[in-house]
Amino acid sequence: MKTIYMLTAALCLLITSETFAQQDSAAMMKAWMEYMTPGPVHQKMAMADGEWTADMTMWEKPDAPPTKTTGACVNKMILGGRYCESRYTATMMGMAFEGIGVLAYDNQRKVFINSWIDNMGTGITILEGAWDDATHSLELKGKVTDPLTGKDCNLRQVTKWTDKDHQTMEMYRTVDGKEIKDMEIVMTRK
Repeated sequence: MKTIYMLTAALCLLITSETFAQQDSAAMMKAWMEYMTPGPVHQKMAMADGEWTADMTMWEKPDAPPTKTTGACVNKMILGGRYCESRYTATMMGMAFEGIGVLAYDNQRKVFINSWIDNMGTGITILEGAWDDATHSLELKGKVTDPLTGKDCNLRQVTKWTDKDHQTMEMYRTVDGKEIKDMEIVMTRK
């Protein structure tokens, strides 16, 4: 009789753990689906798809005259509309410039993440931030290594949409506790 009770208890435990495993599996699947499915924010990001001209202004020092150049950018949503890939080309400091950015919106963390690489460095810049409906802008912050000092400095990037065919990106870095504007790119859809 004791054996029957033990077998019944073991069977109940097995059935219960299988039921919990199925419930956990269903909850896990639901969570992953919510995490991986592009939503309205990703649709907003897709508005940048297409070819753009880039009028760039750069300041080596705050009191120095700016350097200006023109480039091009191609944006496209990739991986099923989950990320916006940007490919920039220009001539900077007399050299051919290429850069690749990937903008993401993390459904779980509710934050934008931008990664950047280019042929004028060997590191990866990672910035995070949020969209501001009131100003129609995306503000991202992070750190970048200064090649002259080898030290990290704070970086802030603000991209403002004027309308569906115009946007302006401003880049600021903090030097000796003071934020200075390094670059401005005025983008116009081709």
